[in-house]
This record gives sequence, structure tokens and C-alpha cells, in this order.
Amino acid sequence: MEAQRPGVGADRVEVLRRWILAVLVLGLVVTITELILLSHYEQPLQLLHVLFISPAIPVLAWHVMQLDVAGLIALLIVMALFVLAGFAGVAAHFYGSTEFQLDLNPDMSTWELIEKVMRAKAPPVLAPGMMLQLGLLGLAYAYSDARYRTRALRILGFSLQKE
Repeated sequence: MEAQRPGVGADRVEVLRRWILAVLVLGLVVTITELILLSHYEQPLQLLHVLFISPAIPVLAWHVMQLDVAGLIALLIVMALFVLAGFAGVAAHFYGSTEFQLDLNPDMSTWELIEKVMRAKAPPVLAPGMMLQLGLLGLAYAYSDARYRTRALRILGFSLQKE
């Protein structure tokens, strides 16, 4: 068996982190562009996704340029909000579509209603899942930063010790 050079595993993790960062930035830029082109800011609840993505890009830039605990904590908070926004968006789309379908046909069964809502093109129920995916990608990127992870999680009140 051939021995590996010291640091090879760490180098691979860093390459993966860069790829995750690139995919995250691309996803943020594409998603905010799509939301703006679709005028996804007509109602206050719709504006939340635009308002979450807007600071995410500067927070990512801050973290990458400074590589400090404060930037990592900000990134963790923003990405956790993305996950929550994804769930909230799916719920809001589901609720809006349910109301619309019931207005069209109030006599449909629960199963028919769920089927119609899940197949509806407007609003697309699972589209806000993109926020969830971006948030999870961002959390994976932030969590893989071993230099600051323990300290940042301790500041946020999480413990990494096994009990």
C-alpha cells in the first residue's frame, strides 16, 4: 500500500470547499436574477427571498476575504435563515395554491387537492426549495472550515463534545 503525503486530504477538502463556494455563488446570482425577472417582490412575503439573497453575497465575500470568526458566524446565520426561508416559501406556495384550487372547485377531496397543488405551475410549490438547497450548501461550506468551526459553534452556543 502506498503512503499518502501529509496534507493531501486537507488539500482535497479545500478543493471541494472552493467548488461548493463556486456553486453557492452561482446559485445565489442565478436565483436572485430569476426572482427579479419574475417580479417576485410584489407582496411582502415574496420579498423575503430577495432580501435574504442580497446580503448573502457580501457576507460570503467578507468571509472569503477576512477568514475570521465573525465572518463565519455571519455566514452560518445567513445560511440558516436560507433554510428557514426555503421551508417558509414552500409552505406559502402550498397555501396560496390550495386557496386558488379550492376557489375553483371547493368540493374536491383532500387527495385531489394535494395532487392539483403539487402539479400547479403557479405558484410552483417546490420552487422555494432552492433556498433550502442554497442554505444547506452554505452551511456545508461554512462547517467545512476547520480553522474556525469549533470557535464559531461555541460562540453560537453549540457544543461539539460527545456526552
